[in-house]
Amino acid sequence: MALGATRRLSLLRRHRGFTLLFWATAGSAVGTYLAALALSVDILDRTGSGRWLAALLIADFLPIVVIGISLGPLVDRLSRRRLMVVSDLVRAGTFVALPFVGDPAAIVALAAVNGVATGFFRPAVWAGMPNLVAEDEREQATSLLTTIENIAWTLGPVLAGALLAASGPDIAYWANAATFALSALLVSRIPAASLRSEDPITRGHWADLRDGLEVVFRSRHLVTVLVVWSTAGVATALVNVGEVPFAKNEIGTGNLGLGFLVGATGVGLVVGSFFAAPALGAVGMTRVYGGALLLMSVGFGLASVSQTIAVAAVLAGVATVGNGAAIVCNQVLVQRGAPDAMRGRALAVLMSSYYAVLGLSMAGAGILVDAAGARKAWGIAGAVYLFAAVLAFVLTSRTRDAARAEPARDGEPAGFERLRELMSEVEETRRREQQRAVPDAALTRDAEGRSAP
Repeated sequence: MALGATRRLSLLRRHRGFTLLFWATAGSAVGTYLAALALSVDILDRTGSGRWLAALLIADFLPIVVIGISLGPLVDRLSRRRLMVVSDLVRAGTFVALPFVGDPAAIVALAAVNGVATGFFRPAVWAGMPNLVAEDEREQATSLLTTIENIAWTLGPVLAGALLAASGPDIAYWANAATFALSALLVSRIPAASLRSEDPITRGHWADLRDGLEVVFRSRHLVTVLVVWSTAGVATALVNVGEVPFAKNEIGTGNLGLGFLVGATGVGLVVGSFFAAPALGAVGMTRVYGGALLLMSVGFGLASVSQTIAVAAVLAGVATVGNGAAIVCNQVLVQRGAPDAMRGRALAVLMSSYYAVLGLSMAGAGILVDAAGARKAWGIAGAVYLFAAVLAFVLTSRTRDAARAEPARDGEPAGFERLRELMSEVEETRRREQQRAVPDAALTRDAEGRSAP
């Protein structure tokens, strides 16, 4: 196990582009999660209103939904490096401006701008990352990048809490701006060509949107992520909305106990994501993905009947070990199911679908927690995770069976006939344009020759 971890970490020594992206993602992720708490505390302190807090949360994730539906192909069409750098600089700019803004509506508006930038940054990172390492190292690299995001998820709120306690939100905002500026600097040092392996494919924006949806719905790997993770999103909403009232009202702990519970889930995410890659190599996608969701079901299900915060925190930590592993499985399935030329738009569609489900489910979860209590909400979440686990076992098994029945062509996953047709159409169009351009150039040279003295 130690040898495998050492080999995984050696990716940071052997691949400079991946190393730069790794540390850029670390900085960006710390800033993202630091920002989430700082903005929430700031808007609540200024307004004392749950409605303004809800508006802030919507402004944070709604742009991701909109981008996936309407602008996802830009992740494949534009330079991924430029897209990441601009996104980071926009986010840095919003947090430079926030200390000078006092109106709640303006704060929410700047948060929405930040959400738009994040909506472009994350698909660009995950679409470009597989091109920075060898094909047989992608699962290890995915595990590492997910792990650093989860470490940031754990540390970001802690840093935000310390900064807020020391000096209010302004210093936290300046710190956020610095993390995003650092991320932009690191990404700018990655060669743009190394973040993609294929030339961009485009047939016009609306056709590209349609092609992105077709890629998702025609690939068994991507359909698996869409169905399984959207189902899990319903349970995740129940867990997230019920977390604070479960700890403080149902168990009766204070802020220290709540912090212990949240910290345990962060540790679980880190452990699960770090060891997901060797688990995939040892037992395969079906057992890891289905088993991870089963672990989430058992962990949160048992935690829902726990009587002490210590037991609940340990069980929640065990559950999020599964969560961390499942997130890695999602990214690996996307890498297997979408070629580089369309990976960005596929990720955008999947992310927008997940956040749409999560947002709607949070609205329903709030009603359920108020009516039935947080314990029942967590118990229902355990049942939903169990259903998602069954779906994961079934769908990944079918994906594996389909791959056996229809061998991959040139290393591509089965089921890409439509995509190969699209690529052929684009190449044929380019070839015809080049053929037309050759006679035109020859005529020009001939005309210039005749007109010369």
